[in-house]
Amino acid sequence: MEKSQEVINYTRIAAAIDFVQTHYQEQPSLADIAAHVHVSPDHFQRIFQEWAGTSPKKFLQYTGLQYAKRMLAEQQLSLFNTSLALGLSSTSRLHDLFIQIEGMTPAEYKNGGKNLTIYYATYSSLFGEVLIASTDKGICYVAFDTEGDGGVHDLFEAYPQANLIAEQRDMHQDVLTFFRRDWNDLPTVRLHLRGTDFQLKVWEALLKIPAGKLTTYKEIASEIGREKSSRAVGNAIGSNPVAFLIPCHRVIQTSGLLGGYRWGITRKTALIGWEGSTLSDE
Repeated sequence: MEKSQEVINYTRIAAAIDFVQTHYQEQPSLADIAAHVHVSPDHFQRIFQEWAGTSPKKFLQYTGLQYAKRMLAEQQLSLFNTSLALGLSSTSRLHDLFIQIEGMTPAEYKNGGKNLTIYYATYSSLFGEVLIASTDKGICYVAFDTEGDGGVHDLFEAYPQANLIAEQRDMHQDVLTFFRRDWNDLPTVRLHLRGTDFQLKVWEALLKIPAGKLTTYKEIASEIGREKSSRAVGNAIGSNPVAFLIPCHRVIQTSGLLGGYRWGITRKTALIGWEGSTLSDE
C-alpha cells in the first residue's frame, strides 16, 4: 500500500524528533534538523507547522524534561480530584465523557475472541499508519504500525479464535476524529475490550487524564486504590490495546522522564508535544 503524504510527513517529523533528542547538547539549528531529514529548511518548517500547528522550536518546549516536571508540579496531586470541574467548552475536556468501556464476557476473554467477528482496516493518521478494529459492540483495538505490517500480526495474536475480516466500518471514522485538532464536536466512542477486571480499572483511570496533561504511574496506582501495585499498574498501562483513545501516552515517570510506550518512545514524544502545543495555542 502506497504511503499517504500524511504518513510521509510524520516519518520525517519522527526522524527529526529522534535527531534532536540525540543531539540536544549540540543545540542543532533548523538547517541541521532539515538536512537530517533530507529537505530544505523552509520545506521542513512548513510541513512541521502544518503537522504540529506550531514551530519546531516551540514544539520541542513541550517535549523536554523541564516541561514534564513543571506539568507534574502544577498538578500537585489534584488532577483526578479536579478533573470533573473542567469546563465542557474546553478542549481539555475528559476523554471519558466521550469514550465508554465495555469489557468482553469471560468466555470471550478466555477463548481469544471465539465467536466474535472483528472488522479491521489500516488508515493514515498524523502519527503514522494506524490499525483500527471493531466488533459489532464497539472498537476493540487501535494500534500504530511499528512492524511494517499495518499492525495486523498483533491483532491476530490478540484474537486468535475470532473471525477477522479486513473491512472498513463507520465507527472506525469516529476514532480518526480524535486525531484532528478540532475537538469541539467529538463523537461518543464505545470500546469493547478484552482485559481482566484489574486492567479495565486501570484503563478507565487513564480516561480521566485530560488532553495536554501528564500524570505518573504512581498517581494512577493511587487513583485506583492500589498504591503498592505500581508495577502491576505499569504492566496494565503497557498492555493498553487502544492507542490514543485510552491515553497511556500521558503517563510518565515521577522523575519527569517519559518512560516506555507500546508504540515507541518517539511516538509518545510526538503525541505529548502535539497535544501540548495544540492546546496551548488555543
